[in-house]
Amino acid sequence: MTLKDRLLADMKSAMKDKEGSRLKLSVVRMARASIQNAEIEKKRPLSEEETLDLLVREMKLRQDAIDSVPQAEKERRQSFLDLQKEEMEILKAYLPAPLSPEELDSVVADAIAEVGAVSPTDMGRVMSVLMPRVKGKADGKSVNRLVKEKLSGLEE
Repeated sequence: MTLKDRLLADMKSAMKDKEGSRLKLSVVRMARASIQNAEIEKKRPLSEEETLDLLVREMKLRQDAIDSVPQAEKERRQSFLDLQKEEMEILKAYLPAPLSPEELDSVVADAIAEVGAVSPTDMGRVMSVLMPRVKGKADGKSVNRLVKEKLSGLEE
């Protein structure tokens, strides 16, 4: 079952579940609308990978919204922060399982070996090989940090 099919099925079940979560229905509708807008823009149906990219982008938007709230305002805006976190939890159900730190470490080491990287100047080549492998499974910032650490260690 594709992501689009899962979203449609979940939207239908959320609509039928009168007592259920209106938030889930709202988030699924938002995700489907984003997919439909992207398909209209590209003038073709999205591939499974493009759909996954779009859902990852939606997750990142919510994380950025949480991160953008200044520390001083966090107490006053707690309901907003809770809503963003709940929406992220709903979206997580449609993303692949995240990699454990050990798995991520292994994938990074494999990519470095595959590229033959020997110094931090090879960062771009490593990242171009690595990012498609971890898409939706790991945060780009943590992947970038780990690659920098490993490449810096090779240089010494």
